Amino acid sequence: MKHLVKLFVVTFICLICTYSLAEQKIAFIDMKFILNKSKAGEGAQKYLKSTVEKDQKEFIEIEKSLKKDENDLLKKKATLSKEEYEKKTDELRKRVVDYQNNRRSSLSKLAKERADARALLLKKIDPIIDSYIKEQGIVLVIDRKDIIRASKDLDITNIIVEKLNKELPSLNLK
Repeated sequence: MKHLVKLFVVTFICLICTYSLAEQKIAFIDMKFILNKSKAGEGAQKYLKSTVEKDQKEFIEIEKSLKKDENDLLKKKATLSKEEYEKKTDELRKRVVDYQNNRRSSLSKLAKERADARALLLKKIDPIIDSYIKEQGIVLVIDRKDIIRASKDLDITNIIVEKLNKELPSLNLK
């Protein structure tokens, strides 16, 4: 009989706790959408994309120049002395190494700018989400990528994007 009473009490407590937790407000947010579709996020992406395209054009021109110089050197190989050919080959190798270093540094600079822009945007989003949570009495906000299914009523993404667009129209990366 003791066990039956204990089982009844534990079951009753679990049912009461479950019912009280079910009334908590939960929402979800699509952070990827916010980062990509907010005015500040789109502006940052356009700036980074134009920077990549500009750098690519410069690097393509340098590559063409290096290939042309290499072909010219190969054509002149028979007419040049061995020492002069080796000297010109070493110069060309140094230019290729400089090109590779410049390209690598450009890519790392771009990656750093992208990471900094993302961090700045996330830093600006946090207080907006916090204030909205307090206003609406929301207990838990989950990223959309971690949800299998949910009601569209729980999605606060568009509200946060609107508030972010008002507060931060641009990141000013230039």
